[in-house]
Amino acid sequence: MPFSGPLEDRVQIRELLSSYCDAVNRRDGRAWGETWAEDAVWELPHLDMDNVVGREAIVASWEEAMKLFPFVNMMSEAGSIEVEGDRATMRSYTSEVAVMQDGKEIRPVGRYDDVCVRRDGRWQFAHRIFTVLHGE
Repeated sequence: MPFSGPLEDRVQIRELLSSYCDAVNRRDGRAWGETWAEDAVWELPHLDMDNVVGREAIVASWEEAMKLFPFVNMMSEAGSIEVEGDRATMRSYTSEVAVMQDGKEIRPVGRYDDVCVRRDGRWQFAHRIFTVLHGE
């Protein structure tokens, strides 16, 4: 079933996804970092970034990458959320518009496969793997 588990948890996980995108669009590294668990793993295989481990390393990698783009807009939609206790899996789809330093515009569309965890009453990303579906 693509959406299962308590509705309240699924709403909070959707809000986590929205908060993630909002922080990207506002270029707010602190807020973006708060969406990640302390021991999270981020994988971007298309960029040869496999297993960036830990919130600190993830945020540092993101902040470095964001220097390449004076403008980024990211939108996401959840395709599935399955909650079991304090752990959930989510599949979401992203559409981005980004402008590079040289003015070139890119429009990647992709999918994130996520594991989310609830810690101290808050849902966070524990593992995110991004797959490009179209574009750069």
